[in-house]
Amino acid sequence: MANERPHVIGRARAGTGVEIDEGLRAYMLKIYNYMGLALGVTGAVAFAVASSPAMMQAIHGTALAWVVMLAPLAFILVLSFGINKLKVGTAQLLFWLFAGAMGLSLSWIFAVYTGTSIARVFFITAGVFGAMSLYGYTTKRSLSGLGSFLFMGLIGLIIASVVNMFLASSAMQFIISVIGVLIFTGLTAYDTQKLKHMYYEADGAAVAEKKAIFGALTLYLDFVLLFQYLLMLLGNRE
Repeated sequence: MANERPHVIGRARAGTGVEIDEGLRAYMLKIYNYMGLALGVTGAVAFAVASSPAMMQAIHGTALAWVVMLAPLAFILVLSFGINKLKVGTAQLLFWLFAGAMGLSLSWIFAVYTGTSIARVFFITAGVFGAMSLYGYTTKRSLSGLGSFLFMGLIGLIIASVVNMFLASSAMQFIISVIGVLIFTGLTAYDTQKLKHMYYEADGAAVAEKKAIFGALTLYLDFVLLFQYLLMLLGNRE
């Protein structure tokens, strides 16, 4: 569902160092703001749904569960491949609807894991994500080679996850979770550097806004998937 990676073509930066530094900081801050607010929306929706047994039954106990599970994927595909054609207002609306749909999809974790362990793993995820994103932003080393390796690992992870849906092996699930944590830890650094290089100070307001939305979507997926795999490893079940 959320394993789809958004794709957009960015342009190289140009201009003076001062112009780039100031504009780049504002651009990255906007990405993190969008991402943080989206996580807040997702968390609020997930908690609200989990607090209502009737809603949990309606969403996860019926055929509607498939719609809820696949809806975020539809938003990801539209935003990833249509971001350059969408109007800014439409892109923003789809992004917030996506965050809400993810909240519906993730509400099941409150029925499986204790609230304390969910909170603990969230803060662990935030720490790992913050450290790796900072590394990706500040390092002078190109991470493009790492990105190719991680993408191949992601394909393998998806295949292994599908296979384990039929095998239901706890040992295999543990291995998948460990590999998932490693992959999305690395992707956090890689994607941050990629988004940094996409900055172009001559972009118009609409293009810059859509790049920020795309960047927020990318890092949001890294965070949420890292959180899910860490929760599988460290979460305490109800």
